[in-house]
Amino acid sequence: MSGALVAAVLTDPARATSLSSGEWNALIAAARAEQLIGSLAVRLDGLPIPPAAARLLADAWASAEQGRVAALWEAEMARRALAPLGVPVVLLKGTAFVASGLDAGRGRSIGDLDILVPHDALDAVEAALLAAGWEWVKPDPYDDAYYRRWMHELPPLIHRTRDRMIDVHHTILPPTARPTPDAAALIADAVPLTGGLSVLCPADMVIHAAAHLFADGDLQGGLRNLWDIDRLVREFTDDDTDFLLDLIEQAHLHQLGPTVIRALRLANRIFGTPLIEYDDPLHLRFNPVPSDALFARRLLARDGWGRLRHKGTEFGFYVRSHWLRMPPVMLARHLWTKFRKK
Repeated sequence: MSGALVAAVLTDPARATSLSSGEWNALIAAARAEQLIGSLAVRLDGLPIPPAAARLLADAWASAEQGRVAALWEAEMARRALAPLGVPVVLLKGTAFVASGLDAGRGRSIGDLDILVPHDALDAVEAALLAAGWEWVKPDPYDDAYYRRWMHELPPLIHRTRDRMIDVHHTILPPTARPTPDAAALIADAVPLTGGLSVLCPADMVIHAAAHLFADGDLQGGLRNLWDIDRLVREFTDDDTDFLLDLIEQAHLHQLGPTVIRALRLANRIFGTPLIEYDDPLHLRFNPVPSDALFARRLLARDGWGRLRHKGTEFGFYVRSHWLRMPPVMLARHLWTKFRKK
């Protein structure tokens, strides 16, 4: 599978020097599909690779750099719009990585601007963004009401002139999800940046990445998110030998201990992320469990053309993502409403 080839080359870049032309085609196609082409360019920098591949990777790195600049500018625009409110504004995901200068941000593809604000500030934040030129993406009344009542974020907004989207979160998982992270603690523990914005503390960055990947979504784009976890864990453990111990403890506080454990197991399985054994009161360990193979199958499901394979597995994880977000009766009502609107 080409997804596995992407993971193997990201983990050990020297493997790229012995690839055939067909393997290069598969590697580039799968990396593009998984939005990891910029990260691949960073990892292969300085290695002897075919000229055609080198040109493609140089373009990818330049595109990632342009995306980094655009993401930081969009964060600055949001900061200016929200500064008069005097509320905490925490950057999330890719923008947080590049704003912090973390290795996870090097070459990373960055889409929307994601921010976290206190729940009681949502109305003021919404009004300030609308006044500053953002507009609603989802005008449908049902979708709007669904986001406001059941989701962990406002309906997405897009700026009318810059064409950039912003997702305003008030927590990191839907309120209907089974785990209930402590959003107030996430904001209180955030690390300030110069200029008035903040990012999640190191442990919470990993916890959020794991929650987004395994406790909320259908693993679409999951290989990139798992690569984020690998990069973050490696960098944070280099700076703090007790980081993994603190991470597991913090994950339990946010009711995400099993989710983070699974993320670390799969990061180790796919990217060789270094782990340590620890004394855990809940008896959670890094030993593989049978379901890990199914998760890995979903994460690595790209063929030589970058197309998704294993459609049955993909659909199963799609159903799982909705099951995690809402109770059965609510899920049935939601799916029926969406079906009738088609």
